[in-house]
Amino acid sequence: MKFKVYITLIASVFLLFSCKSKKIVYTPKKKTNTQKTIPKKTPSTPKKITKKPTSTPKSAPAVGTYGNKVANYITTYSEIAMEQMRQYKIPASITLAQGILESGAGTGDLTRRANNHFGIKCHNWKGAKVYHDDDRAQECFRKYSNANFSFQDHSLFLTGRKRYLGLFKLANDDYKSWAKGLRKAGYATDPKYPAKLINLIEKYKLYNFDARVLGKSEKDAKKVIGKSDQYTVKKGDTLYSIARKHKISVAELKEFNGIENNTIHEGQTLYVKPLPKDF
Repeated sequence: MKFKVYITLIASVFLLFSCKSKKIVYTPKKKTNTQKTIPKKTPSTPKKITKKPTSTPKSAPAVGTYGNKVANYITTYSEIAMEQMRQYKIPASITLAQGILESGAGTGDLTRRANNHFGIKCHNWKGAKVYHDDDRAQECFRKYSNANFSFQDHSLFLTGRKRYLGLFKLANDDYKSWAKGLRKAGYATDPKYPAKLINLIEKYKLYNFDARVLGKSEKDAKKVIGKSDQYTVKKGDTLYSIARKHKISVAELKEFNGIENNTIHEGQTLYVKPLPKDF
C-alpha cells in the first residue's frame, strides 16, 4: 500500500513539472504606429527688411547725370593731363576739355571699345585698330590698351605735326587762344568747337589744373578769364532774358557758347560776344 502511494506521489510530481514546462507565457506586443511622423517645422528667421529712404540725401548726387560723369572724368584723368602738360607744354585744361568733349565724358562707344579719348583715326598707325562710324561708315580708329597711352598719343599727335606748331608759341595757360588755334589748325571743323572747349574749361574750372602745373594760385588762374565779353548766370535767368539784356539773339548766344539745348544753370559763365575772328 505504501508502495502505491509512493508511486502515485511521484507520478503527480512529474505531471506537475511537465505542465509547467509547456506553459506559454504571452507577452502582448507594443502597438506599432504605422503613420509617418511629420517633424515639426522649425520657424525660419525672418529676413531683415530695410526700408528704402523716401528721399535722397543731399550729399549723394544723382547717378548718371552728365555733370556727374564729367566730375568723375576729371577726377580720374586730371593727373594724366597735368603730366602731359609738364612733358609736352599742352595746357591740361585743353587736354581735359578735349577728352570730355570727344569721349562723351568717357562713356562714348569708341572710348569704351578702344580707350580712344580723342577720336584719333588710324592714319599711319601700326598698332591695334577698331572700326567705328564717324564722318563715314566704319572708319579706322586707333585702339589703346589703356587710357594713358591715348593721352600720350594725343600729345604726340599735336607736337608731331607742323600745322600745330603755332600753338606752342602760346602761353601754357592761355586756354582761349589754344581752343581757337586748334580749330584754325584744322583739328576740328565745327565752328563751335572753340566755344565748347572754353565753356567746359570755365564751367568746371579746368584752368586750375594749368595753374597747379605752373605753380600759380587759383586767384592767378582766374585772371586769365576776361570779363568784358562774359556773363555769369544768376537765379531766374533764361537764355532769352540774357540775350535780350545784351542785345543779341538766343541763337547767337547759343552759338557763342556751343550750347545745343536751352539748359543753363546758376553760376555758369556765358559768352555774350562772338569769339575774335583772328583764330
